[in-house]
Amino acid sequence: MRKTRRTAAYAVIVQDDRILLARFRAPTGGGSWIMPGGGVEHGEDPYDTVVRELREETGYEVEVTALLGAVSRHAPVPRRGLRRPADHHGLALIYEAKVTGGELRPEENGSTDLAAWHALADLPDLRTGGIVEAAVRLWRQRPPTGHLID
Repeated sequence: MRKTRRTAAYAVIVQDDRILLARFRAPTGGGSWIMPGGGVEHGEDPYDTVVRELREETGYEVEVTALLGAVSRHAPVPRRGLRRPADHHGLALIYEAKVTGGELRPEENGSTDLAAWHALADLPDLRTGGIVEAAVRLWRQRPPTGHLID
């Protein structure tokens, strides 16, 4: 089985008990809410990735204020079309950031189609990707090791 890996960087931005999320574009419309951020390009520093991705996905300029931790996920990926199944490892670096400029707007021609603020209290009612729960837990717990406490 082929092995694949993806490293990504995401930001938790909370203001006035609201969190900034991006909606992953689904081919059929709608989609699920995810943390703004994305894949680290070859040779790119993850810190720079999160700043770039936030600008692309939300229109905001941000200042990274902390590295909250890392989320590592390892799972098989089934065969899709002509692609063989894969043994996939995803590594997500979770940062905290604050908005310093720009205006909220949706991403153009990207993997997300909307960015919006949501009340933290509404998170359980939203359709979210797993990274949202993990990132918010890191933000709340702030473990010194950067590893989620079960």
